[in-house]
Amino acid sequence: MTSANPFDAVAEIYDRARRPYPPRLFDDVFNYLGEHPQEPSAVATVEIGPGTGQATGPLLARGVTVAAVEPGPRLAAFLRNKFAAEQRLLVINERFEDAPLPGGIADLVLAATSFHWVDSDVRYAKTLELLRDGGALAVIGTNQIASSVDRGYFAAAQPIYERYFPGEFVEELPDEDVTPPEVGEVLEQQEFEGVELFRYRWDQQYSTGEYADLVRSYSGTQRLDVAEREAFVGELAAFIESDFEGTVVRPLVLTLLLARKRAG
Repeated sequence: MTSANPFDAVAEIYDRARRPYPPRLFDDVFNYLGEHPQEPSAVATVEIGPGTGQATGPLLARGVTVAAVEPGPRLAAFLRNKFAAEQRLLVINERFEDAPLPGGIADLVLAATSFHWVDSDVRYAKTLELLRDGGALAVIGTNQIASSVDRGYFAAAQPIYERYFPGEFVEELPDEDVTPPEVGEVLEQQEFEGVELFRYRWDQQYSTGEYADLVRSYSGTQRLDVAEREAFVGELAAFIESDFEGTVVRPLVLTLLLARKRAG
C-alpha cells in the first residue's frame, strides 16, 4: 500500500464504527466461485487490507481459510485477538505489495474497500501471480451516493468541512448505478475473464456518537492533529444534535466486482 496505514492508530474506534458487509454479498462471491461446495476449507483466500475484520469474519463463517495481509501493526494485532480461536486465519503484518506469498496459492483474492490503497502498478500483477488458474478476484467498494434519504445532512454540513478541509469534499456524488474504476481497469487486463459487477443498496443510520466515531475513523480526519480533529468532530456532533435530531443516514451502494483468472 502506498503510505503508512492511516487507520492503525484508531483500531478500536475503526472496529466500533465499521459494520460487517451483508451476507448476500458473500453469497454472490461463493456462487461465482462455484468450487469446493462441500469443502469450504479448501477455498484458499488472500484478503487485502482486512482492517479489523469486517469482511474477514463473514469469510471465516463460510468455512474458508484466510491469509489476511494487513500493513498496520495495531490493526494486525487487533485482528489476531478478535479471531484468536480461529485456526483457519493467518494474519500477515505486511503491505500487500511486499507480502512474501508464493505464487498460485489462492482460489480467491478479496479486497474490501482496500484495493485503492494498493500501488496501481502492483495490485493486478500480484493478484494474478497469487491466483490459481480459474481463481477469482473480488473487489468490494463502499460508495456514498446522492440521495434524499440523508435529509440534506451532507449538503448542510459542508460549511463545517470547509473550515477544516478547505477546498476538499466538494465532488459530485454518484447515483445508485455507480460503476467503480476497477471495472475498466480489470477489463484492460487480458489475463481476466468473466467480469461481473453487483450492486447492493446499503444505507446506514447512525446516532450522533456512532457517527462521530465513524468520522474519527476516516483517513482524512487522521490528517488533523488531535485538538483540531476533536474540534471538527465536536462541531459535527453539535450540528447533528441541533439540526438533525441526533441521527445521520448515510446513503450507500456497495459494489462487488468479480473476475476470473484465465487458464493457461
